[in-house]
Amino acid sequence: MKNFAMIGAGGYIAPRHMKAIKDTNNNLVAALDKNDSVGIMDSYFPEADFFVEYERFDRHLDLLKRKGTYIDYVSITTPNYLHDSHIRFALRQNAHAICEKPLVLNPHNIDALQLVEKETGKNIYNILQLRLHPSIIKLKENVRKELSKKPNKIFEVDLTYLTSRGHWYFTSWKGDEHKSGGIATNIGVHFYDMLAWVFGDIKRNEVHLKKEDASSGYLEFENARVRWFLSVNYDFLPDEIKRQGQRTYRSITVDNQEVEFSSGFTDLHSVSYQHILSGQGFGLEEARKSIEIVSAIREQAVVQNPSEFHPYLRKVSA
Repeated sequence: MKNFAMIGAGGYIAPRHMKAIKDTNNNLVAALDKNDSVGIMDSYFPEADFFVEYERFDRHLDLLKRKGTYIDYVSITTPNYLHDSHIRFALRQNAHAICEKPLVLNPHNIDALQLVEKETGKNIYNILQLRLHPSIIKLKENVRKELSKKPNKIFEVDLTYLTSRGHWYFTSWKGDEHKSGGIATNIGVHFYDMLAWVFGDIKRNEVHLKKEDASSGYLEFENARVRWFLSVNYDFLPDEIKRQGQRTYRSITVDNQEVEFSSGFTDLHSVSYQHILSGQGFGLEEARKSIEIVSAIREQAVVQNPSEFHPYLRKVSA
């Protein structure tokens, strides 16, 4: 049994990490969040110590260490712009870091963290859960088989992801591009990772829409042309999804064939933890391509290229 600490226990994604620690038969020893709405901990680790002040959390871990209780892993589920700092804290505690996506906001942060890994001898792992989804693994295998027959084949891909959010979203840190990285970073980074994992290195990156509640563009990989559209605006959902009372829509089509990957999506954190604990986690270099993509999207100007527009762009202009 490994001992875990958690930074960000009050966040939206934190319960998935708590469940993953529980599912892998490990123990959450202590948790930190500046907000105290963490009653969900009772469902997983009611005996875990909880702190709202970083200084007391730090002191507590030090006291535990002096009594012979060592933290093996620190799970990080904090706002995106704090990941870099909290990863460094984890490694200074002589623990490995398991960090929610995006690992960091910029590629140069990865370079700096590699030095910290080397200095401490501890590892940094990113949750890149789509690489572990059975449907995506099957897609990668099918693409590999097709490329073995037609090495120059270019797949036509449409990525559409809409996850409706209320007014709170834009008041929270997620609505601040300096803290979240913006829509493409906050809700899209693991999709870009998946696309690079399946279709190879990035060759071209265009941005066609960049708004507070929606973003769209075109990516060209070694073996795929990808039109993408991401949004947190309920109005852009397909009518059939609204009629079903749902607020989220995910779709990936490859050569006009739908890739079904909606089922089992929420269980992938536990699979990710199993992967990490068995020594197969995704480290800094695995995260690099997706961070380079979102960083470039953030820095680019919007261009008009109607021939590569995602079909959902007309919803925005309608």
